[in-house]
Amino acid sequence: MFPEPVRKWTLRENLQNLGSGESTSCAKLATLQKVRRKRIIKKQEPMDGTLDENTKIIPQNTYKIDFIEDPDSFSYNNFFQNYLVTNNPCLFSAKFTENWGSRKDWVTDSNSPNWHHLLQNFGDAIVPVANCDVKEYNSNPKEQIPLREYITYWRNYIKNNHLSANGCLYLKDWHMHRAFPNQDAYRAPQYFSSDWLNEYWDAIAGDDYRFVYMGPTGSWTPFHADVFRSYSWSANICGRKKWLLFPPGQEDYLRDHRGNLPYDVTSTVLQDQSLYPKSYMCCPPIEVVQEAGQVIFIPSGWHHQVYNLADTISINHNWVNGCNVSVMWRFLRNELEAVHQEIGEWKETMDNWHDHCQVIMKSCTGIDYKEFYIFLKIIAENRIYDLENSEFDSACEKLSNGSFVMSPGPQHAMFDITKIIEILTFFMCDEDFQKLEQDSLSPPPDELMRCLKSAIAKHSLDTNKSSPEI
Repeated sequence: MFPEPVRKWTLRENLQNLGSGESTSCAKLATLQKVRRKRIIKKQEPMDGTLDENTKIIPQNTYKIDFIEDPDSFSYNNFFQNYLVTNNPCLFSAKFTENWGSRKDWVTDSNSPNWHHLLQNFGDAIVPVANCDVKEYNSNPKEQIPLREYITYWRNYIKNNHLSANGCLYLKDWHMHRAFPNQDAYRAPQYFSSDWLNEYWDAIAGDDYRFVYMGPTGSWTPFHADVFRSYSWSANICGRKKWLLFPPGQEDYLRDHRGNLPYDVTSTVLQDQSLYPKSYMCCPPIEVVQEAGQVIFIPSGWHHQVYNLADTISINHNWVNGCNVSVMWRFLRNELEAVHQEIGEWKETMDNWHDHCQVIMKSCTGIDYKEFYIFLKIIAENRIYDLENSEFDSACEKLSNGSFVMSPGPQHAMFDITKIIEILTFFMCDEDFQKLEQDSLSPPPDELMRCLKSAIAKHSLDTNKSSPEI
């Protein structure tokens, strides 16, 4: 129905390019067949332990991401100012996770998975498993199986020299925290505590964006950026990972002549300029090898490809907060505009065309404008409550540029509210948001805005000690 060339974006492909956190059934795939979208450097190793160097191209980048060694000397404000605000990656040492229950119980003394403990505590859990050897759109097909069945496969895979007739299987996106909330497996580091995404889902008792990954040597995740262009953090409980990181914007040079992102950025097919006309302009990826116990921070919009260099278990969160909610908002606007372009020819003949656009966008991204408003509202109400039930320290420390030393608490609540006001201001001026049934929004946007501004006025400091700035 659409003239060529048109990108045949399916729901599964869309979700893969968003990264972790999407759990949508394959039954929805047919509904969206025609939606498209216009300082640690290690010696290079084979991508999955078996690949021939002659078939893979991966130039080295001399950029180093920062390595954070000591928890005692690294404050929340350090992370906030130097990594959240600047949107730069970093790698935390294993000292930051050494007291986690999973680091002690899930792993043997030889840094291998503790099969007995995992089977005893989680054996009957149903987990999602992807086949890394099969490409389905720009992702890997998944099936749901008991964890004990996956562990049996994994142990046999190791015994057979990392070979199996079933292929290389990778347990991905297991909502372990949601299924086993009383397990003392880990506690998210304080640096990642301002997590609006999981705060929202917990409030509505819905989904979450907390995951466990388990995979053998050679398992991998294709090229993608994370859901909603969120931040992510990933902690290795055992094993080693290699990350190939691309700063925001570099992915555009890797699109093919139809606008598709590659499945595998190490493939030599990217050298074919008739297919990938701008690939030569892309910077080499930043390569990071993450060891057991270490935690990597992946900023918003950084595309990446990841390999397990050993038998690996990791815990991952996707998260959004006041520092990157504007990125999420721009992402949603761009997604909706892509839908507009694809079904624009029916705008005048289709009843409730704008409503249909919202439905399609939600199927592709997991959220529509109405839910984004509810998301902002819940975080706003929580921050207003925080301010009303805490005392703002008027003597709190300031930096030389006049900004506050940021830490969880009232200062952060004030910062969050200012960011919600900024996004809500743009949102309320958006034509597509204005076309929503305003009666379905509670409280109405104008009322929510008044409440936020009132909270700021009530709790703001004097002119020399105003609300937090960055």
